Amino acid sequence: MSTIALGKRPDRLAGVRQSLSLAWRGLVQIRHNPMELGDMSLQPIMFVLLFTYLLGGAIAGSPEAYLRFALPGIIVQSGLMATMNTGVGLCTDLSKGFFDRLRALPIARWAPLAGRVVSDVVKQGWSMAILLATGFLIGFRVQTGWAGVVAAFGLMLAFSMLFSWAAVLFGTLADEPEKVMMYAFVIIFPLAFTSNAYAPTRTMPGWLQTWVGVNPVTQLADAMRGLLLGGPVASHAGYALLWGVGIAAVCGPIAVRRLRLR
Repeated sequence: MSTIALGKRPDRLAGVRQSLSLAWRGLVQIRHNPMELGDMSLQPIMFVLLFTYLLGGAIAGSPEAYLRFALPGIIVQSGLMATMNTGVGLCTDLSKGFFDRLRALPIARWAPLAGRVVSDVVKQGWSMAILLATGFLIGFRVQTGWAGVVAAFGLMLAFSMLFSWAAVLFGTLADEPEKVMMYAFVIIFPLAFTSNAYAPTRTMPGWLQTWVGVNPVTQLADAMRGLLLGGPVASHAGYALLWGVGIAAVCGPIAVRRLRLR
């Protein structure tokens, strides 16, 4: 490591600037490889169409009624799955030696990780826009106006940014990108499919309803429904964000430490 890297650490403001610079690097790469947005463009459309037309009649009586219920939950599930791209990209950078070069620079230890999170959260905003546009084309209508849409974007991206630190931790733990996705499925699929994202809680067994009620995905989906269609928001959003803060507070420091040891 160079003598510069062993000197005084950059202050927090400098760390923020470095994080934004590295986030911009992640976004600029899309220009050279547009397929990076492929998963975040095609997968959301497939989720909306498949769930609406395959399950809508069975669960809600019609695809139109089910779309109103399910689209906010699909947005949440898609956002959580998209965070795993953060872990995969980080693991790829580590395996290719990109972070070894960063260690020779006078930057904050957490800046590369934060930069990766920020760039991927911006990409998630694109994915959410695709989901809403697809829903609109097949009949979904926002009942709360543009203010509700903007607030829904803000809530979902804030939670994604916090939850992304779990993906960052997976990226530092895995020795190859494929293992990051394996870790992700073990965590995210149980969270997403044991929630009310796709089916009303009242239709589930009593023992499962207890967990569904405290599942952060349930709370986030209910908050998104409130923001897009009307209904309670504050308690659901606050509960979900507390979960997100807890996840980031636990996973973030461990991920930074793991990065130093690799």
